[in-house]
Amino acid sequence: MKEIDLYPPMCDWLQQHLSDKYKNCDIVVADTHSERLDRALQRCGVIYDIATGIDIQIDVLGIIKNNRGVKLFFVEAKKTSLTLRDVGQLWAYCKLINPEEAFLFTSADLGSLNKLLNVYNREDLLDFGDGKTIKKMKIGIWDLKTNAPESGSIYPKI
Repeated sequence: MKEIDLYPPMCDWLQQHLSDKYKNCDIVVADTHSERLDRALQRCGVIYDIATGIDIQIDVLGIIKNNRGVKLFFVEAKKTSLTLRDVGQLWAYCKLINPEEAFLFTSADLGSLNKLLNVYNREDLLDFGDGKTIKKMKIGIWDLKTNAPESGSIYPKI
């Protein structure tokens, strides 16, 4: 299996997640792994100045449009054990763009993050936001059989 094989089911999952959460909104979900975020947004009719000229490539992008504005959702996919580098990549994207939600899913295991999250309780590594509101990236295992995140594997625990 290649990482690219994870994108279509993750698109389907994100579409359902957003449809369940955001009624009466326009929802766009796209596999954008091969294009820069600013171009993907522009293609979807969204101008987001801070993304312009920044070389960010999100694997799966979700966009919610309603009369109050636009909200962005990021999903990063990995087929290998997760590392701090994987978290750092998504964290940097989140600090720059401040999406509504951000997910990091792996079809393998939590790797070195398991120790950081379970032994040292360092969920603060998942924090991002505009300084006024703290949001948390969500990290978990992607179940290849159900094509959805394993609910018990999601961090932070709810």
